[in-house]
Amino acid sequence: MSSNIPAGDIAPLYRINKFAVPASARAEFVDLVEKTLVVIRSQDGYVKDLFLEQHAGPGKYNFCTMIEFESEAFAPKVAAAIADFDTRLGVDRAALMARLGVETDSASYKSFQPA
Repeated sequence: MSSNIPAGDIAPLYRINKFAVPASARAEFVDLVEKTLVVIRSQDGYVKDLFLEQHAGPGKYNFCTMIEFESEAFAPKVAAAIADFDTRLGVDRAALMARLGVETDSASYKSFQPA
């Protein structure tokens, strides 16, 4: 599906994070994601989010978050808010994901604009 956003207009930014979470890490992982989403939802430019758990299919990623922001301009501010949150909690996300055995795949997306 393509967007009807005219070229040059400010387009929404979508952050999609996929996670392969071992069953033994599920509770701790879900707790961190829920706390992180509280921080994200309080940021300027936040539009909406989905926190999904796979219920069928062969894919290796069993959790996914999709977060929509008004535009790309808000991404650095949100990243800084999450970094501040992590500092206050004393969380090193990379180390925590490694300890839990969580594999991640994350990227930012914009609506496809056909040539």
